[in-house]
Amino acid sequence: MGSGTASGSGSAIVLALDTPDLAEARALAAATSGSVGLVKVGLELFGAHGPDAVRTLRADGHRVMLDLKLHDIPATVGRAVAALVPLGAELLTVHAGGGTAMLTAAVQAAKAAGPGPGGPGPGGPGPGPRIAAVTVLTSLGPDDLAALGAGDATRAATRLTRLALEAGCQALVCSPLEVARLRALTGPDVTIICPGVRPAAPQPDSDDQARVATPAAALAAGADLLVVGRPITRAPDPAAAAATIAAETQTAGAAR
Repeated sequence: MGSGTASGSGSAIVLALDTPDLAEARALAAATSGSVGLVKVGLELFGAHGPDAVRTLRADGHRVMLDLKLHDIPATVGRAVAALVPLGAELLTVHAGGGTAMLTAAVQAAKAAGPGPGGPGPGGPGPGPRIAAVTVLTSLGPDDLAALGAGDATRAATRLTRLALEAGCQALVCSPLEVARLRALTGPDVTIICPGVRPAAPQPDSDDQARVATPAAALAAGADLLVVGRPITRAPDPAAAAATIAAETQTAGAAR
């Protein structure tokens, strides 16, 4: 497959390429490129193809969010971030639950590694990745959080956000249901990324996301970027599905 068109930089949509098949990921990214701002490389695609998944999508012209949710001792995470910087991803996720020292190590490693090949154009100059701290996974419902001793999702996300801000993280990942509270803490300079975004409420037992909202609701609450996967990638026509969601986000964004 040849090079795709560069992802639409003005779109709030991050397309989750949750597949181990790199050819499928490239095809989905190319088909939706006019409606999508970034593509997300997560554990499935990275586990199957490693750094080549990011390199290939970058070479195709796509902006990349690398969603590995790093969570380990500070030294290990710092070295991992330094190793990942040259891939050119614009966002790199770490678990806020790793604590302030781990988050600080990630931020410092991204800065110390210097500018990577990230940025709006394929291979063009730009800063290293922004470190995005994952607060509370959107798959966790009240019973899960109680079992973990985390309590209420909003309170847990608030505590973790304070750690991330103290460490200098430039972005946060949270469910749409917590974004308004976290935006009040961060102000306008931190990028808030929301997975768990669905154009319509999922049917019972058809989804593993517990805390969800529509794209319009997430943006109205203060989100900057919306991670959308299955509503696009499993649609009969992914390009049309992406265009419909993009139109909704543009309308919602204009109303803010």
